[in-house]
Amino acid sequence: MLLRTFVTGLLLSAGAFAQMASFPKPSYFREVFKQTNTKVELRDPVRLKDFVVSGKLELSLKNFIELVMANNTQIQLQFLTLEIPKNNIVSVFGKWDPTATASFSSTRQTSVPTNPALSGAATLGSVSKSLSQPFAMGYSQTLDSGLNYSVSFSESKNSYSNSRSSYNPSLASSLTFQVTQPLLQNRGRYVNRIPVMQAESLYRQTDFTMTSTILNLLNAAETAYWNLISARESLRVAVETRDASKTNFEFVQKQLALGAIAELDIYNPQGQLAAAEVSVSQAEFSLARAQDALRVQIGADLDPEIRKLPIELTEPVEALTASVAPDPELEVQKALNTNPSVKLALEKLGYDELGIQSAKNGLLPNLALSARYATAGQGGIYIPSQSTLLGAGTAEPIPGGLGDALSQMFGFGYPTYMGSLTLTLPIKNRTAAMTMASSLVTKKTDALNLRNTQEQTRLNVVNAVTNVKGAIEQLKLAKIQLDIQRKNVDAQNLEYQLGTNTNQDVVLALQAFASADAQLVSSQVGVRTAILNLYTQTGELLDERGIVIN
Repeated sequence: MLLRTFVTGLLLSAGAFAQMASFPKPSYFREVFKQTNTKVELRDPVRLKDFVVSGKLELSLKNFIELVMANNTQIQLQFLTLEIPKNNIVSVFGKWDPTATASFSSTRQTSVPTNPALSGAATLGSVSKSLSQPFAMGYSQTLDSGLNYSVSFSESKNSYSNSRSSYNPSLASSLTFQVTQPLLQNRGRYVNRIPVMQAESLYRQTDFTMTSTILNLLNAAETAYWNLISARESLRVAVETRDASKTNFEFVQKQLALGAIAELDIYNPQGQLAAAEVSVSQAEFSLARAQDALRVQIGADLDPEIRKLPIELTEPVEALTASVAPDPELEVQKALNTNPSVKLALEKLGYDELGIQSAKNGLLPNLALSARYATAGQGGIYIPSQSTLLGAGTAEPIPGGLGDALSQMFGFGYPTYMGSLTLTLPIKNRTAAMTMASSLVTKKTDALNLRNTQEQTRLNVVNAVTNVKGAIEQLKLAKIQLDIQRKNVDAQNLEYQLGTNTNQDVVLALQAFASADAQLVSSQVGVRTAILNLYTQTGELLDERGIVIN
């Protein structure tokens, strides 16, 4: 008796503590009944004014990347893609959430009296009244092992008028414990936790997809940085070329005024100056477009004050030293270990394996073992019948109430035991069979997709390595070309001073030098962007830029 009482109290206490995390704390009611705020407020771009110097927005590459990660709208959208799969993981655990139920009803009934003509009675039947008030509450939970347990308690009160019942009012109570354990299908923690592992795998897949997208977005942002530097240097070269053409045109005008040359000789320098002016104008518009593209990357276009400021980039392109070319096989191996696209393809294979295990579980017959124990009690005002009296006299009601019913129930004197074994064996289970077949096809498809991703990654990395080597070689040649053009300018100036050359040749030499200077800057930017692309293909870009995504 004491053991039964202890087990009952233990089960009820376990059910109570299972709900203590949320119910009946005040926070539970605030969470359930609070009004949902659907208003979305977007914060303004941050830290932009920290880099305003002398009316300009000065940005090194490091500072620019910090602003991109903090303010870029597309990157912020990518961070939100993790929220739904994260919520889905919590949602899957809901299948093991305990539930508590309670119900109460009250029914009062007055019956129609019996008609003598129909019943054969001499007089009209009396009116009978009844009151029924059942109450029930229960607690149930399914564990991740597949076991389901439930505890239920019920209490009912029934009272009658003109009744010959032994108890009036009659109070009945019962307490029931039931446990059901699957023996084949849905048996064990592993198979029951497959939905959780699938949700976690989908979260990791979304994480890899997000990382891959952020790599491309960061690549585009940094490319915009170098494009602006290239546009700035192109404008500088165009201005230098225009100045040289202007100087030559002014000199030719002086010669024409002195009668040293014919009027027809002035059109060529004038045309060169006009062409140089057109190049400067084009370079200015290209610079403006590059600045606008850069403002979008850091959210500066959202701030009316910042969007008006010119942008000054302080990262020197010549600071990069790339004397050692990367090894293709080493870079490919890095990519196969780091690239999020490869990790995503591998993760899909793990997800497919979970799907196969789930489909295999669906093919099993459903065999469940159930056990139930119930105890009951009865109470109320007891009315003895005349047959129970020893002598003549009036039957006196014996007082009673709810305590009697509960006392009998917790006395466990009227137990009920039940055990059952239920087997559900489908003669054909085409749905489960096709689910298994589809799961196998999906895994094979994803295995081929993994191979394709690995091959494509290898090709992209090898091409990126080739581009880096080519960019380094072009940089070397551009430096040689610039040195040659510098020597040519010195030589043309010396010949002009000795009178063996014309000013036109000097101008042409200066223009060639400016073109070589522009090619050098373009080659330096090309090395930067080639290495940037290599880091993107290997998946190292975030680490190289010191970015950690939590």
